[in-house]
Amino acid sequence: MIGGTVLAVAAFLAVNVFANQALTRFRLDLTEQRLFTLSEGTRNVIRGIDEPVTLRLYVSRSLANHLPSVSGYVARVRDLLREYEYTADGRIVLTVIDPEPFSEEEDRAVAYGLRGVPLLDGESTFYFGLVGTNTLDDEEVIPRFTPEREEFLEYDLTKMIHTLGQGARPVVGLLTALPLDGRNPQAMMTGRPPEPWLILERMEELFEVRRLSPATLERVEDDVDVLMVVHPKGLSGAARYAIDQFVLGGGHALVFVDPNAEADMTPSVPGLPPIPGKSELDELLAAWGLELDTARTVGDMQIGADVQAQVGDRIATIRYPMWMNVPAPLLDREDVVTAELGNLTFGTAGALVTLPDTGLTVRPLVNTTPSGAGLVDTELVGPMADLERLVREFRPDGAAYVLAARVGGKAASAFAGGPPPPPEAADEGSGAGGGEVGGEGEGAGSESGSTAAGEAPAPGHLDEGEINVIVVGDTDLLQDQFWVQRQNLFGRSIPIPVSANGSFVINALDNLTGSGDLIGIRSRGRFLRPFTVVNELRQDAELRFREKEKELLQRLEETEARLSELRTGEGDEIVLTEDQRNAIIEFTNERVRIRRELRDVRHSLRKDIETLETSLKFINIALIPIVIGIGGLLAGLHRMRRRRGALRAGAA
Repeated sequence: MIGGTVLAVAAFLAVNVFANQALTRFRLDLTEQRLFTLSEGTRNVIRGIDEPVTLRLYVSRSLANHLPSVSGYVARVRDLLREYEYTADGRIVLTVIDPEPFSEEEDRAVAYGLRGVPLLDGESTFYFGLVGTNTLDDEEVIPRFTPEREEFLEYDLTKMIHTLGQGARPVVGLLTALPLDGRNPQAMMTGRPPEPWLILERMEELFEVRRLSPATLERVEDDVDVLMVVHPKGLSGAARYAIDQFVLGGGHALVFVDPNAEADMTPSVPGLPPIPGKSELDELLAAWGLELDTARTVGDMQIGADVQAQVGDRIATIRYPMWMNVPAPLLDREDVVTAELGNLTFGTAGALVTLPDTGLTVRPLVNTTPSGAGLVDTELVGPMADLERLVREFRPDGAAYVLAARVGGKAASAFAGGPPPPPEAADEGSGAGGGEVGGEGEGAGSESGSTAAGEAPAPGHLDEGEINVIVVGDTDLLQDQFWVQRQNLFGRSIPIPVSANGSFVINALDNLTGSGDLIGIRSRGRFLRPFTVVNELRQDAELRFREKEKELLQRLEETEARLSELRTGEGDEIVLTEDQRNAIIEFTNERVRIRRELRDVRHSLRKDIETLETSLKFINIALIPIVIGIGGLLAGLHRMRRRRGALRAGAA
C-alpha cells in the first residue's frame, strides 16, 4: 500500500516536470475572447519582421515573489512574451533581466526610461518594464506594466514589435478645427500647458501625423496615405477642392462631421455661454452620396448614458439619450474596422442620410436601435439645455439612424469643371452674375465655385474617380471624456479606455492606409458590456410612466401657482376669507397627495429593474449552488443504492 502511494506520487511529479519542460507550448484557452491565444493579427506582424527584434524584460523577480498583487501578472507577461518568441522562430529574442539594487542592470533600466516603484521599506525599488530594440538601434519602451492594462497587453506588445519591424510609418494628414493638440483658449488664458487629446497621442504612436492648415490648404501632398478631416468649419473653397481632388485621385479619407460639436466652444454672444458649432461640408458629402442633418441631433433612450442632472431641488441620475453607448450588436460585424470592437460612445451625434440614385455604395458601420431612437432639434441640446425636460419629452420614432458609414464606388466631383475661383475673382464677378463665394455658401454647390460655363477644365482636374471614405456623424467621440477614465498610479495619471472609440479611429486609419494587422488585437480588450435586457426594461418603464409623471408635474405646478395667488394680499397684510383659508388647506393637501403619487410613479420606474436584479442575484448566488447540491445528493443516493444492491447480491 505504502509502496503504491510512493510510486503514484513519484509518477505525478515526473509527469508535471516533463509537462513543464516539454509541453509549455500546448495550451487550451477557454476564455470567450481567447485572451491567452495570440491573435492572427499578431502572427501576421511577427511573420512580417525582416530583422531580428530584441526584447529585454526587466523584472525584479525576488520582489515580485513578495508582492501577491503583481506576481501573477508578472507570470502572465513573461509567458506571453515567451509565446511571441516561440512563434517568431528566431526573429524575436527575449531576455529576462533582474535589475538588482545598485547593479549595472538597474542603471541600464533607468537609462532606458523604465520607471521603478519605490516600496514601503524605503530601500527597494520594483522594476517591471520592457525594452525593445532592432538592428537599426530603434528603441521602444513600456516603462511599467500595470494590471489595469492587462486586457490590452497583447496589443501593447504587438504594437511595439510592429513599430520596430516596419520601415517608414504611414502618413496621416490631419485637417481639423478642434483643439486635438490641447491648445484651446481656456488653457491659454489660465496658463496651463497644452493637454493633447489621447486619440492624437495614440495616432502619433503608429502614424506620422502631418497637420494641415484649414486656412492655407490648397493641395494635399501625394505622400499622404490617408486624410483625416475633423469638424470641417469655415473651409475655403480651395481647401474643399483639395479634399475633393485627393479623394477622387485614390486618396482615402476619414471624415468626422457633427451637428453639435461640443468641443467647438467658440463664443457667439459676449456674456453668454459658447454654442457648439456645426460642421460645414455639405457639397462634398452630397458628392459622396450622403447628407448630414445638422438641424436635428440623434438620441436613443435604449442605449443612452446615465448622467447626473438637476431634477427639481436635487441631483438625480437620469438616462440621457443624446449620449449613446452603442453596443457591439449595433456595429457592422462584417467590416474589418468594426468587426471585433466593443461598445462605442457617441455624444450629440448627427444622422447620416443616404442620398438616392448616386450609384455609390453606402455601408452603415454604426447604427442606433430601431426601437429607442429619435431626433431632437439641435438647439435644444446646447449647454443651457433642460435635461429633465428633454428626457421627459423625448419620443422614439421607430427608425434606426446611421451614425457612421463607409462609402465606395465611382463618385463625381463636387466642383464640376474645375476648381473654384480665388476669393478676389469671386468678389469681382459677383456683380456680373458670378457664383457667390463666402461664408457657408462658398463653393457650396457643384457649380457655384467652378469654372465658368464653356471654359476648359483646369489642368489635372478630376471630374470623377473611385473613392473609399469613412464618414462619422460625430466629433465628440474623439474627446477623452467619452471613452477614457484616468486612474492615479503612484502620482501618474494612467488612461484606461472604457469604450472602443480609440480603437475605432485607429482601426479605420489602419484599414484606409492598407494595414490591418493590429485591428483584431486592438479590439480584444474588455470594454463595457451593457445589460441590454435591463435597458429594454428601463425604456419600457419610462415610456409607460412618463405620461403619468408629466400629468402629475403639470397638476403640481398649477396647484402651487394657485396657492401663490391665494396667499397674495394687498400691502403688507394678507387678508383671507374663510373660503380662501379652506381652499389653501385643500390645495396644500392636494400638493402633498400629488408629491406622494409622483414619488410612487418614480419608484415604479425602478421596480421592474429591481425585480430583475433580485432574480439575477438569486439565480447566481442561490439557485446554481442549490441545483449543484441537489445533483450531488441524488448522485450520492444513487451510489448508495447501487452499493446496497451489490452487497445484497453478494450475500445471496
